[in-house]
Amino acid sequence: MNHSLNIVLLEPFFTGSHKAWAEGYAHHSRHRVQILSLPGKYWKWRMHGGAVALAKQFNELDQKTDLILATSMLDLTTFLALTRHKSAHIPTAIYFHENQLTYPWSPTDAGVKLNQNFHYAFINYVSALAADKVLFNSAYHQNSFLEALPAFLKIYPDQKGLDSIDKIKQKSEVLHLGMDLSRLDQYKVEKTHSEPVILWNHRWEYDKNPKEFFEALYVLSERELSFKLIVLGENYAKHPPIFAEAQKKLKSHIIHFGYAPDFETYAHLLWQADILPVTSHQDFFGGSIVEAIYCNAFPLLPRRLAYPEHIPTKHHTQHFYKNNVEFIKKLDLWIRNFDENRVFIYRKYVKNYDWSQSIHQYDDLMTRI
Repeated sequence: MNHSLNIVLLEPFFTGSHKAWAEGYAHHSRHRVQILSLPGKYWKWRMHGGAVALAKQFNELDQKTDLILATSMLDLTTFLALTRHKSAHIPTAIYFHENQLTYPWSPTDAGVKLNQNFHYAFINYVSALAADKVLFNSAYHQNSFLEALPAFLKIYPDQKGLDSIDKIKQKSEVLHLGMDLSRLDQYKVEKTHSEPVILWNHRWEYDKNPKEFFEALYVLSERELSFKLIVLGENYAKHPPIFAEAQKKLKSHIIHFGYAPDFETYAHLLWQADILPVTSHQDFFGGSIVEAIYCNAFPLLPRRLAYPEHIPTKHHTQHFYKNNVEFIKKLDLWIRNFDENRVFIYRKYVKNYDWSQSIHQYDDLMTRI
């Protein structure tokens, strides 16, 4: 299947992991992938109005398009309506990085009280309904979205369209996130330090559950366990107060605390880490976790979300915990025994997500749409 396509990739939120994925696919694909994008800010407005701006860009193209590949931040129905004279016979796929139906909104967001979160979920729903192919970055994401649709549609008064769920299911498929993991290789440093280094490398938001993470470290610090701590990730203006508290309480353990100024710094810090304890309540895929595992940090994960997909089944017992008590117990154990566990190569769990290995699955799938 070496047929080359002209693909237009639509990304209304062109930043972070969305940007990295779009550029990664365009760079590695045997197809010709043209990205039409908008700056990655004002996410609610991008879901409302991004389709209008991207439809204008698409209508101004003069080359033939074989496939339209949109991401889940786009209102695909509006886009197709505004481009129908050009897009009517072009196959479409939508790639779900996340969705607003099962994503936990911050309780401080004014939109929750106004039920505005239903509107963004509805955009995701009708976009999936309109697409010829619906792609999810994990099996967990696919299952949670499809399972949440019946209750969501039942909130409406009539003509609920429950039969449409099966139509979406029939055209759905899992396509794990492609990542440029190999770029981390050039920054590799050997782990020679005498104390285990614990890593946090996620956004500073409540859905990543920093409270449980830091409170576990408080307990282990009080037990006078020897460890160091690296805290990375985007820290927004309204981040949870426990970060400031932890910076004081765990001061003697800290190597780095805050956003890395560039990729080189980020990568160097990742390679220093020995243990990656994760407490998140929400992750549709978990790119930051995959990066840390690739840099050979031992993952200690909750048995939920997309995480079981990243670890071979035969290793689940050592890498997963069921509750907070087991989390602290296993973390204590791994801190005490970190030195003997350094010899194991954890990166092999996730190397298949690197574009060098995943690109063929991507390209072959696109030719089948």
